[in-house]
Amino acid sequence: MACTHPTQRDSTSSTAVEGVLVHRGAFLGPRSRYVVACFRCLVLTPRASPVPPLPVPQQSFLSLLSLGASCCTQLPLCLTEGPFAGEEHPAAIMEVVSCSHSCSALHQTPRSAWRLRRSGLGLGHVKYSRPRRSAILCVGTTRGSSNTADSGNVHASQGFYVSDVDAAAIQGIPSRKAGQLEKVMIQGLPDGPDSSPISTGFWELKPKLTVYYERSGMENSKAPAVLFLPGFGVGTFHFEKQLKDLGRDHKVWTMDFLGQGMSLPGEDPAPSSIQGEQGEEAFWGFGQDSQPWAEELVYSIDLWQNQVQRFIAEVIREPVYIVGNSLGGFVALYFAASNPHLVKGVTLLNATPFWGFFPNPATSPRLSKIFPWAGTFPLPSFVRKLTEAVWQKISDPRSIHDILKQVYADHSTNVDKVFSRIVEITQHPAAAASFASIMFAPRGQISFQEAISRCQSQGIPISLMYGREDPWVRPIWGIKVKQQVPQAPYYEISPAGHCPHDEVPEVVNYLLRGWLKNLESEGSIDLPFLEEPSYAEHGVSRELEFIRDGSRKSVSVRLYGSKISLWSQLSSFLNTHVPKPRVVSR
Repeated sequence: MACTHPTQRDSTSSTAVEGVLVHRGAFLGPRSRYVVACFRCLVLTPRASPVPPLPVPQQSFLSLLSLGASCCTQLPLCLTEGPFAGEEHPAAIMEVVSCSHSCSALHQTPRSAWRLRRSGLGLGHVKYSRPRRSAILCVGTTRGSSNTADSGNVHASQGFYVSDVDAAAIQGIPSRKAGQLEKVMIQGLPDGPDSSPISTGFWELKPKLTVYYERSGMENSKAPAVLFLPGFGVGTFHFEKQLKDLGRDHKVWTMDFLGQGMSLPGEDPAPSSIQGEQGEEAFWGFGQDSQPWAEELVYSIDLWQNQVQRFIAEVIREPVYIVGNSLGGFVALYFAASNPHLVKGVTLLNATPFWGFFPNPATSPRLSKIFPWAGTFPLPSFVRKLTEAVWQKISDPRSIHDILKQVYADHSTNVDKVFSRIVEITQHPAAAASFASIMFAPRGQISFQEAISRCQSQGIPISLMYGREDPWVRPIWGIKVKQQVPQAPYYEISPAGHCPHDEVPEVVNYLLRGWLKNLESEGSIDLPFLEEPSYAEHGVSRELEFIRDGSRKSVSVRLYGSKISLWSQLSSFLNTHVPKPRVVSR
C-alpha cells in the first residue's frame, strides 16, 4: 500500500525526497534537517527545507513522519504510535542523532553497510551491530529533473550523523514500550545422552581426613578448569546441573568441605568410653578424649582454604576459575586472595560476607585466649549439651523442608533430591559434632572485604551473580562488592533466592559461560548484556527465557553498571521486601 501523503521536493536541488522520517528523541526543532530512509534500496535522502516543530512523545520508541514514498511500497510498516497511528508507511531503518552540512562528495550507502551477525546473547538470538554514532553521507534519487540524463541518478546532498539499523523496524515488529524488557531465549539444561557424565572420587588430605569430589568434562583437555564450592550444609550434589551442562565444554570439578557432605570422617574423632553410649545412634565426637589424628582438628575457614589449595595443586594441577555459593563464595574469595597464582577468576553466587564468630588466634592472640574453646576435639561438656538440643531441632526433616522453602524463591522448583541428600547427611554419626566445631571455629585471618581488596590489587577478575529474593544474603551485599570492584559484572537474578545455581541453573550457566568466554578470549567476546559499551556504565535489564520440563519459563536479569546511585541501592533493598510474581510458566 503506497503512502498517500504528498511528495515533498528539495527546494534547492529539485530532488524528490522519498521515504519516511524516523527519529528517537524528545523534540525536533524548526532548524533541524531530517533524514528519511528507503528500506528497499537503502538510499538515504535528506530534507533540506525546515518544517514546523514536531514534538516526539516520550513513550514512543519510533515516531514516524511520512514525507511521501515512491519505491518502498512492498514493505509497509503499520504505525501504532505517533501522528500517523493506524496508517501504513514504508519501514524506517535510520534515526537522526545530529547533522552537518559540509559534505559534497557522491556516496551511495551499500547493503553491506547494514551488518547482520549472530551473537552470544542467546540461542538463535539475532542482533544487529549498531554503532552509537556513524557519519553517513545522505543521497537522493532525482525524479522529475529538468535534465533527463540525470533522471534516476544518485546525487550527493548533506551529511548526517546517524545511528545504525533499528532491528524492530526492519523486521516490521512494533517496538517495545517503555519499561518492557527485551526477551532473550537461552538454552535449557541438557538431558540424557546430551549431558556430560559425572565421575566421583576420594582424595586424602590428611590421615583419616578424606575429601569426596566429583568431576565432569575431563575429555575437554584444552578447556579451562572450573571449581565449584558449595554452601554450608550441602555438598557436590548441589552443582549437579553445572557438571552435566558446563562439563560439555569445560573441565568441571566440585568437592565437599571437610566436616560436611560426604567428607565427614569415617572414624569417631573422640570416642565415648562410657558403657551404653556406644550404640548406633550415639553421636561421634562426644567422648572425653580425642584420637591422635583429631587433636588439632577444627572445621574452620582456614582448614577449608587449605583444603582447596591442596586439592588444586595435587588433583586438578592447573589454575582454575573458582565459583562459590554462600559459604563457598567466602572460601573462594579467601582462597583467591591467598593464592592468586592458582586462580584465573572468581564468581560469587550470593556469597556470605562473613563467617565465624570468634577471634582468630593468629591475628588476635590475646583476645582469642578469653574464649575457652575454639572448635577442637573433644567437645566440652556444655557444648555437647547445647549441640544435642540444637541438633535435634535443625536435623528434623520438617525444619530442613522449611529452610529450603525459605531460600528458594520459586516454590515450583524440584528440591526433592536436595532435601533427601541433606537429610542423609544429618544422619551421619559425625554430623552433630562437626556442626558444633564449625559453629565455634574462629574467623579467618582476613575479612571478606580485605579478601576483595587483595583480589582487586592482584588483578583477579571477579563476577557477581546474586538471586534477588535471597532472605539471608540480601542483594545489598552484592552491590557493596560491586562498589568496591566497579569493573566486576554484577547480575541480579529475579525471581531467585539464596541458591540461584540450583533454582535457575539455565540462567547461571548462561551467564557463567559468557563470563568465561570473555576472559578466555581476552575481551574479544562481549560479556553477557555488554554488547553496547554504554551498558557497562549505566547497566541494562533483560528477560531470559528457557524451556524446562516442556514449559517456557521467564526470569529477569539486571546487569548493574559501574555507576550505582543511592536510588539503585534503595530500590534493590525495597524490591527484596515487596512481593513479586513467581517464575512465569506458559
